[in-house]
Amino acid sequence: MADEIRFISICGMLGYGYEVANLQKAIEEYKVDFLACDAGSTDPGPYYLGSGKSFVKPAQIARDLEPALIAAVKNKKPLIIGSAGGCGAKGHVELFLDILKEISTRNNLHFKLAVIYSDVEKETVLNALQQGRISPCGPVAPLTKEAVETSVNIVAQVSTEPIIKALKAGADVVVSGRCCDTAIFAAPAIMQGFDPGLSLHCAKIAECGCLCARPAGANDSLLATIGKDCFTVVPANPARKCTPDSVAAHSLYEQPDPNCFYEPEGKIDMDKSVFEQVTERAVKVSGTRLVEPEKKTIKLEAARLVGYRSITIAGSCDPLVIENLDKIESQVRKSTQANLKGIIEPEKFSLRFMRYGLDAVTGIKLCDKLPSEVGIVIEAIAPMQKLADTVISLARSTALHQSFDGRKSTAGNFAFPFSPSDLSAGEVYEFSIYHLMEIKQGQNLFQLKMEEI
Repeated sequence: MADEIRFISICGMLGYGYEVANLQKAIEEYKVDFLACDAGSTDPGPYYLGSGKSFVKPAQIARDLEPALIAAVKNKKPLIIGSAGGCGAKGHVELFLDILKEISTRNNLHFKLAVIYSDVEKETVLNALQQGRISPCGPVAPLTKEAVETSVNIVAQVSTEPIIKALKAGADVVVSGRCCDTAIFAAPAIMQGFDPGLSLHCAKIAECGCLCARPAGANDSLLATIGKDCFTVVPANPARKCTPDSVAAHSLYEQPDPNCFYEPEGKIDMDKSVFEQVTERAVKVSGTRLVEPEKKTIKLEAARLVGYRSITIAGSCDPLVIENLDKIESQVRKSTQANLKGIIEPEKFSLRFMRYGLDAVTGIKLCDKLPSEVGIVIEAIAPMQKLADTVISLARSTALHQSFDGRKSTAGNFAFPFSPSDLSAGEVYEFSIYHLMEIKQGQNLFQLKMEEI
């Protein structure tokens, strides 16, 4: 076992951009053992998982992947990519692989590729559900058979084990489907015998690039060194620096408990973690430990189609309109439902009014004084796009001319920035599975495919 292992977190999200010069300088001067980057998230919502589309465009992926892939192959350092294509389902992974292979051909690159698919069959989930091996992940409802059967693109989050398996098989480049962010960076260290608690904590810090630095920047590279009893992080960009408070703060990123976070490998206990400034720009962390779980679980994610969306965007600076928005909305709902009689039943569509400048973000009015202008987004969701378009058309025209006590204008209540004013927004998905599945002894959810490029 080596005394330490070094790696580069290329950036916080492949496709969001980074300074290539900093990456190249770090590889040349830092003598890293591997490069890694997260390429996906559920943050943009369920649409991308459900539709199979990437929220980062192919041109962005290619721009960020090319210099990293060339640097990794030419320097003979492993490159690990997690949640390829955005959400990590098979369609996302295949999109990513098309880009990777085109770059490889154009640059005459040769390497051994490992692809980890994280798609899970419905039958596997249904069996686990029947056996009582599925529980909610956070404040979500218990999983139902109906939710499983109506879901599309069920994926399981890859832990460190499949990545370790790929690396042991000789992979130069690992492309994973939906993946725990920490697994991308911790797997090589755990494989080589470094402390798993420290490795996973270091990975937690590194997953977002230089978001743990000051000034913060997910679009920049972070250097990390894992030793026998500590790890150190430092930005590749000399204009940034890590501080104990910035690194400690990122340990809490997206976590409800300041003392720990959970991964498939277990509880990462930070109760005794120590953060120390060791150089002007580097921070050392020690004291973190892994508490292994009694049962091994993997997080499942999926989405399902709930309808089609149409929206209209408008605004008003008429103080009387703004004062009477509640009444306008109420009357528009009643009139729209009445006008749609015989076309679509009220329970089969939804109509939502978002009043920006008043209460659209918080859901509550933050002050008694009314704003001087308000932006209105009206959203209709229905089982078919043409029905959603019909609902929004009626709602928009009704809202435009809806009367109220004291109304003086007859020209219209709202101004529309676009013509046509109604926009067809396509499919609407919701998360249908966001649960933990207990893994049986010897059960392998992930398909590993090796290929010579």
